[in-house]
Amino acid sequence: METLLDNVFTLFMLVMLQAVLGFDNLLYISLESKNAPAEKQSYVRKVGIGMAIVLRIILLFVLLSVIGYFQESLFSIHIGDKIHGSFNLHSLIVLLGGGFIIYTAMKEIWHMISLHAENEEGHIERKSKTTGQVIAMIVLMNLVFSFDSILSAMALTDVFWVMATAIIIGGILMIWLADRVSDFLQKNRMYEVLGLFVLFLVGIMLLSEGGHLAHIKLWGSEVHAMSKGTFYFILFIMVITDVVQGRYQKKLLQQAEAQKRALQNKA
Repeated sequence: METLLDNVFTLFMLVMLQAVLGFDNLLYISLESKNAPAEKQSYVRKVGIGMAIVLRIILLFVLLSVIGYFQESLFSIHIGDKIHGSFNLHSLIVLLGGGFIIYTAMKEIWHMISLHAENEEGHIERKSKTTGQVIAMIVLMNLVFSFDSILSAMALTDVFWVMATAIIIGGILMIWLADRVSDFLQKNRMYEVLGLFVLFLVGIMLLSEGGHLAHIKLWGSEVHAMSKGTFYFILFIMVITDVVQGRYQKKLLQQAEAQKRALQNKA
């Protein structure tokens, strides 16, 4: 009975861990799904997350079976005394995932600021992808994001059903929240820029983590992984700055409108 209670408590902790680590994943899913046709966006989010849940469980089984292979060094790089690194499969996946997320965030930011990308109604034009392409990207990036949560789960327990159940519950929560996050960003477009910079920050965090896993040294200085505490502190500052900036801008617009009405009344 005590073992069962321990497993239930561990399951609860893992579900909470999935929820915390799933925030950046949800953000990516919301932004990526916008590349699909409007009527298919909710569908691709649900199918993409559903397929990712199945693949996460398969990945969990694989990692439990061959975790040593993922940590085994594949090749090393030594460029004089400037760049050193020893790369394994885990570090390569995290580095490639971080680089792709930064590319995605920068591409979306460029679309926002590019005057040539606006149509006559002032909306940003997007090159729509097929439903299959968007689902594939959601599944692929979901697997990249899943490494942290799976490895953290393996540090807490070695009971397969506990970890698999946590993945399923976390996936169901993501399916439930995905449409709500997307709808919120759609209705509050001012937060979309903040979301993109948060995604950019996530990419930087993944690059730092991948660099740490690969033991990369640049000009004698070792790359260290960005801590979760640092990540959430920066995220908090970004949110507060965005809120203050939004309110200040609103106040300036109100003052400008008041001055305009005063000039009209004088005339």
